[in-house]
Amino acid sequence: MVDSKSITYPLAEDSWDEKERAAISRVVKSGKFTMGSAVEKFEKEFASFFGSRFAVFSNSGSSANLLAIAALIYSNKIKKGDEVIVPAVSWSTTYYPLQQYGLKLKFVDINLYTLNADFTTIKDAISRKTKAIFCVNLLGNPSELAELKDLCDKKNILLIEDNCESLGAKYNGKYTGTFGILGTFSTYYSHHISTIEGGVTLTDDELLYHTMISLRAHGWTRGLPENSKLYKVSSNSFYEQFNYILPGYNLRPTEIQGSIGLEQIKKIPKIIEQRRRNARYFKNSSSDFSDYITQSETGESSWFGFSIILTGLLTGKRDQLVKKLEVNGIECRPIVAGNFALNPVIKYLNYKIHKGLINSNKIHKDGLFVGNHSVDNNGKIDLLIKVLKDFYAENI
Repeated sequence: MVDSKSITYPLAEDSWDEKERAAISRVVKSGKFTMGSAVEKFEKEFASFFGSRFAVFSNSGSSANLLAIAALIYSNKIKKGDEVIVPAVSWSTTYYPLQQYGLKLKFVDINLYTLNADFTTIKDAISRKTKAIFCVNLLGNPSELAELKDLCDKKNILLIEDNCESLGAKYNGKYTGTFGILGTFSTYYSHHISTIEGGVTLTDDELLYHTMISLRAHGWTRGLPENSKLYKVSSNSFYEQFNYILPGYNLRPTEIQGSIGLEQIKKIPKIIEQRRRNARYFKNSSSDFSDYITQSETGESSWFGFSIILTGLLTGKRDQLVKKLEVNGIECRPIVAGNFALNPVIKYLNYKIHKGLINSNKIHKDGLFVGNHSVDNNGKIDLLIKVLKDFYAENI
């Protein structure tokens, strides 16, 4: 791990300015910190920005995934024992809600270049037991979402998107996270926009929306409209304050997070534009690389970071490269969690592997990524390119 004092090229940088700090001050002065009007306004503006009917803000992207899967269970759209196809490379909390609600995971391999599961691979994995595809748009890069949506419609399968790393990406001109019945986003510090911690789940389905509203706050009816599709709320507001209908959680965000989010939404177009400019510079600078694979763009990526996979003569030398990057003050991480099926926690999951995970294994052993930022990153990219070229020269 790089000493924070010696970091030249950090994994993430602050996207805040005085507007976010002023928003925090307004909340502090108001004395109203728990979920309220700022959260509600943020949800409406977030949904509007991405063209969805409903948004549910929660305390993390992990919670956004949990709410999505729980809502599908309690709305009877999927049930315990159903099979859900997932890519083998993603974050842990893509998978945990599936296990927690008794669903069976079917892992499929990813493409070594896009880092997403190919449409043809997913299609081949579908069985009569498959009830959902939990698609992951990795490191900002869209999956083949239009094709997957058409396939799911034809097969009567649910499409869910884990879009936590890909806010602002587009496929066929449509924002990722809006193709499926549910789409999840993260607003954690290192992501495209930051509310310190936070997550959002989008949907056009009103029943799912009301279900998530209840689940987010203890499973009670408070906050549901009178005409809710989930439960007929009585006129006795005193009783409805503590009327429980679902085994829910406390996943509520704070007014500070909501107020920050309102400022961050305004910056999304410029943030994505800058990240895409940085990515073009990185791709052009690395175009003559040998024995390094960098991510290929599908649609319009929002470029969460820059992935590097060692191949050829550099195969098996990731640890040495990590040390060289660290010495030069460059932070790096594994590509998400690598092949998740290789993590010890897998023994607790009900899962099946479809036809092997060759590329996921490769990423697990030889992959890493460095950060992309919401400001001009060219000087840091120049340093990265120099270190990578020097490392290659030392090992050929």
